[in-house]
Amino acid sequence: MLNKIIICEKEYSIDEKITNILDVLVHIKTTSNNSLAFKYGCKSGVCGSCAVRVDGVEQLACCSTISLGTTIVEPLKNLEVIRDLVVDDRNIKNRLLQSKANLETKSTNEVTQNDVDKIDLQSNCILCNSCYSSCPVYEVNKDFIGPFALTRAYRYLEDNKESSTKSKLDAIQTNGVWDCTLCGACSLVCPASIDIKNDIMKLQNLSVQNGYKNPTFSNSSDDMFGGFDSGADFGFNPNGF
Repeated sequence: MLNKIIICEKEYSIDEKITNILDVLVHIKTTSNNSLAFKYGCKSGVCGSCAVRVDGVEQLACCSTISLGTTIVEPLKNLEVIRDLVVDDRNIKNRLLQSKANLETKSTNEVTQNDVDKIDLQSNCILCNSCYSSCPVYEVNKDFIGPFALTRAYRYLEDNKESSTKSKLDAIQTNGVWDCTLCGACSLVCPASIDIKNDIMKLQNLSVQNGYKNPTFSNSSDDMFGGFDSGADFGFNPNGF
């Protein structure tokens, strides 16, 4: 019995014994289309190289199985397609630099196991770009810092070895934490099960705690109340008339 798989709008028939999508891609390349372009590395869900969209959902090809009937495999969205399933992933370096998601100034703080555990999950990000492919904000604004860069920023802000936290918070205010719609699409497709939406919400809270404002709500009370003097009592001053 054969299953069908559509790759970049071209249909192939595959023996039902081959179920892993990466195995399917390799089989097609070696038997029927040696020009098919795709990427892979570890074959075990660690490197993130083989991220594609399977039936419209971002997945790692090496960890996904073909559906009964017809399966559609496409390149990631929101990134330039070089050929077939290969996309330009240079945004990884650019976004990490933009968000300053690295250790800038090492502190002298003692690092405990609790400190390590606090950022362990965020450290598991494999930079597969699935979150950028699913992100509706990045789709319309390529200046948006984006999901994995923000969760990496959170990882370093919470790193007890890092003492330069202000520069990191500065870096994520424009086209960053306040631009996210908190739709949660990035969290749903993350192969490392990182709750990126929750990390961004925490970054928003950290920003407010450190004196930053959501630009959407940054108008002063004067503006909000039609230009009245900020000393006006609005009827709440017991000494007012």
